[in-house]
Amino acid sequence: MIRYLITDGSAVADEHAWLERLTVAVDMIQIREPGLSIRRLTEIVREVLRRTTARVLVNDRADVALAAGAHGLHLKADSPAVNEFRRTAPAGFIITVACHSTAQVRQAAEEGADYALLAPIFPPRSKVDSRTPLGLSAIEHGAGFGIPVIALGGITEENAALCVRAGAAGVAGISLFQRAGKR
Repeated sequence: MIRYLITDGSAVADEHAWLERLTVAVDMIQIREPGLSIRRLTEIVREVLRRTTARVLVNDRADVALAAGAHGLHLKADSPAVNEFRRTAPAGFIITVACHSTAQVRQAAEEGADYALLAPIFPPRSKVDSRTPLGLSAIEHGAGFGIPVIALGGITEENAALCVRAGAAGVAGISLFQRAGKR
């Protein structure tokens, strides 16, 4: 099961504590820090790369991901097509796409994304989300498009196994991994 941590946007408040929370055992870390300047975000990504063996992806900033030497990029659901980014990406560069329906999972697969982050599966714990949770059946359906689906939204240690049994390749979370890593 892939464990995919999404940062919570708090690096700007207390960078040292934020970096310490990233030492939890995960497979992928998506750096989602909209409060940082491009320069500082690039520096932070490089620091995270030095501190972890996890694959590091940058949220929605291909320029920063490439400049910092990250393993990949996470795209919003309404971003340009994945193949637009593949043209300049090095071999092995990971591209994940946010999907909020099984139709978007199918589109991500057709465009060549490496993973689809399907959300919300359950009501999110870390933010208010007005979207209706998709439920486990969306994972089952989305997993049929030939792309690994990562379940996101309201994932807990208790329901993560349900997501995997439904066909998810793994689980993603903001609070799931970060709360566990806080000291």
